Amino acid sequence: MKTLPPTAIDAFRAHFAGEVLTPDDDNYDDIRQIWNAMIDRRPALIARCSSADDVMRAVDFTREHDLIASVRGGGHNIAGNAVCNDGLLIDLSLMKQVRIDPETRRASVEPGCTLADFDVAAQEHGLATPLGINSTTGVAGLTLGGGFGWLSRKYGMTIDNLLGADVVTADSRQIHASESENPDLFWGLRGGGGNFGIVTRFEFQLHPVGPEVLSGLIVFPFEQAGAVIQKFADFTQTMPEELNVWMVTRQAPPLSFLPDQVHGTPIVALALCYAGDPDTGAQLIEPLRRFGTVLGEHVGVQPYVAWQQAFDPLLAPGARNYWKSHNFTQLEAGAIDAIIEYVDTLPSPHCEIFVGTIGGQTTRPSPEAMAYSSRDANYVMNVHARWETPEGDEKCIGWARDFFARTQPFASGGAYINFLTEEEADRIEFAYGATYQRLVELKGRYDPTNLFRMNQNIQPAHEPSLASGL
Repeated sequence: MKTLPPTAIDAFRAHFAGEVLTPDDDNYDDIRQIWNAMIDRRPALIARCSSADDVMRAVDFTREHDLIASVRGGGHNIAGNAVCNDGLLIDLSLMKQVRIDPETRRASVEPGCTLADFDVAAQEHGLATPLGINSTTGVAGLTLGGGFGWLSRKYGMTIDNLLGADVVTADSRQIHASESENPDLFWGLRGGGGNFGIVTRFEFQLHPVGPEVLSGLIVFPFEQAGAVIQKFADFTQTMPEELNVWMVTRQAPPLSFLPDQVHGTPIVALALCYAGDPDTGAQLIEPLRRFGTVLGEHVGVQPYVAWQQAFDPLLAPGARNYWKSHNFTQLEAGAIDAIIEYVDTLPSPHCEIFVGTIGGQTTRPSPEAMAYSSRDANYVMNVHARWETPEGDEKCIGWARDFFARTQPFASGGAYINFLTEEEADRIEFAYGATYQRLVELKGRYDPTNLFRMNQNIQPAHEPSLASGL
């Protein structure tokens, strides 16, 4: 591990309002842990920032001591880029302020906030913006990679609702990015990940949602998976944009609305949310119940914040996780057959394959309008391998990779970078497609030495030789 002079650490602490931790501190091991238990890295120093000024000081320290830097928001990213070995972990998780202006329907959100923090504050005013589906996810990482969830068909990607951002750049300047200020940087932040700086404040457009929405799960037997998934594919092509329906297939968790004999057996579930009048939504979802023999359902009007937290128990921290993902413009029969084939060989009771439906408003912007370019994607599929011990690594990772390869012929272009694992650097250019070369040029302007490289990294055209630091 890199050894930093104690005098340098003391000088850093003296001008740092937050908390600075070394490996000798009692809470060092707790703080360095992130959501994916496969990631076990030991930074030389952890800087727990309390303000944008702290972030600027941390970036200065990184440059002065030639350290690799990682940036932690919610710490939920599958690749584990929030934490580095032998460098400086710039931890933003203490910066959790959310301010809501209900008159202008705007939100100011700090980078340590989770979806739950944002959702709760906005829903006090009956407002929301499209985010993810797991409330412990960090707003910052989700947004910078694109962001989508239950509201995206109606209101677009998370980045489509980003109005501006305060950013600390690699040379420790603090600047604002929006359509009118530093628009080139604003373009890159909307999908370009953490490549161009550290965002210390996001400004979002809000929309009237809830505070109660029609939502829930309808569960079918796996024996009917072929018919159910095909009907799901057909239904989602024509449903109104206020309605979103996702498909997940896995072993049934011990849900109270399912018979005991179903627990632990393969099932197909449809998860739904209607961002409109619940009575209208109830009529629209009625055909879903005729897709097959319903084993059980839990559908009703509930608080939007509760629905946003419904899947948290299945995504709790501490497990080992590995993902592979494809975009689809449509779900072809071959892809459906592959889903059925691989769910029949689940290597762990926690593994699953889900298909998130987007489309609608997410397809309206031009592919070149911002860094995220996959505007033809109507579905994002994630094969989620999840297990408990290192002994399961080979089997579970192999299963996910095999399924990914099996479904490749049916996928469309691009990829969702928030779902890329750490070894998928070769897919980054493919993920961005038409915007990649512009991102390379932008990286050269804002981070020519690739200081911010613990991410799905876009390397500047003439990057100096740097150690990976992983």
